[in-house]
Amino acid sequence: MPYFYYGYGSNWTLFYILFFAVAIFSVWAQYKVNSTFKKYSNVIARNGKTGKQAAEMVLASNDVRGVAFGKTAGSLTDHYDPKTKTINLSEPVYDKSSVAALGVAAHEAGHAVQDAKAYGPLRLRHAIVKTTNIASNISVPLILIGILLMAFSDGTLGLTIANIGVVAFSAIAFFQLVTLPVEFNASRRAVTALAESGTMDDDEVKGVKKVLTAAALTYVAALAAAVVNLLRMILLVNGSRRRD
Repeated sequence: MPYFYYGYGSNWTLFYILFFAVAIFSVWAQYKVNSTFKKYSNVIARNGKTGKQAAEMVLASNDVRGVAFGKTAGSLTDHYDPKTKTINLSEPVYDKSSVAALGVAAHEAGHAVQDAKAYGPLRLRHAIVKTTNIASNISVPLILIGILLMAFSDGTLGLTIANIGVVAFSAIAFFQLVTLPVEFNASRRAVTALAESGTMDDDEVKGVKKVLTAAALTYVAALAAAVVNLLRMILLVNGSRRRD
């Protein structure tokens, strides 16, 4: 575990710069996905297909069967459930014929295709979900306990416990890192299937790309936030050891 004994204050300065940069990027990314989805939700697809039908088209083009469909409340709550093999589409997507609806539904179908084809990064993400959840629950308490021990009791034991907490916290960043290729690949599969179907014009496919690219920005923002928070935890532990 690296420690920053020299220029410690400058490390915190760097952290705050990164923190505010990531915060601004995250807000912008969320705005971008909402505004882009809203814009293309008002663009009706010329083929008249609904989101559900677009997803079925992606599945058929990849020879994937046995996938169910369901409706989920809210907006941009669409997701694929690998446990039940179900594509859950939100109300603005399920039976709507907008370019945005077709893009989002096709993306979720892309996840179903990944599952059927045993796509490596998706399998890895599924494998580490439980571990990541446990790590996220215990990481901060371990770090706090370690810092308290370093301040009032056994510095060596405290440092060990805090470092275990930092390693556990890093699992969150790793999960977000694994998520990126999963999401990018699902979007690529969606765009390819829609473009090759011959049922969408080039400008409509471009609209789909814009919707899915905007959505991808939120996953990049999540990774950036996880990395910055990991840096904060490292600085906290290092600072406590420095004062020990």
